[in-house]
Amino acid sequence: MKSFGKKAWILPQPVLIIGTYDENGKPNAMNAAWAGQWDNHEIMISMGKHQTTENLKLKGEFTVAFATAETMVAADFVGIVSQKNDPDKMAKSGWTVVASENVNAPVFTDFPMTMECRIKEKQKESASGCYIIAEIVNILCDENYLAEDGKPDVEKMNLITFDPIHMGYIQLGKHAGNAFSDGKALK
Repeated sequence: MKSFGKKAWILPQPVLIIGTYDENGKPNAMNAAWAGQWDNHEIMISMGKHQTTENLKLKGEFTVAFATAETMVAADFVGIVSQKNDPDKMAKSGWTVVASENVNAPVFTDFPMTMECRIKEKQKESASGCYIIAEIVNILCDENYLAEDGKPDVEKMNLITFDPIHMGYIQLGKHAGNAFSDGKALK
């Protein structure tokens, strides 16, 4: 096996779109990949110093949408362009924005699934950012992306993952097995 030393190569990494409002109530979005499930009803996101970080200090609430193959170009755009430098950033994304009913944050309806979140705790705050632990207040899913059982169908969503090794995006694939079940064959 070839050794690569220490790298930030946890795979797969989600491509999350963090939605906030600025001090004037203007919607903003950023692309974040360093995040994960923290607890049953909480997520954790590593936040650098961004306009979104400033917005979170004001409101403490945000949305998290899951990027797809169809939203990839605009999702990458909101990750490389700051609203501080481009006030028309959201208009250029082409996304439709509606107000969340559960938190003070925008919902971008172009995504199949969105979490509405509220900050519970910040850890290791510094001039360069912090870690956010947030409560999942509600999850919204476009009905076009529901399975026969009425729950979100991940396969229909065309979700993408960040490839930190080659700095790219990879579309997630198809159902591969059944969790907490297939392993029983080895008992």
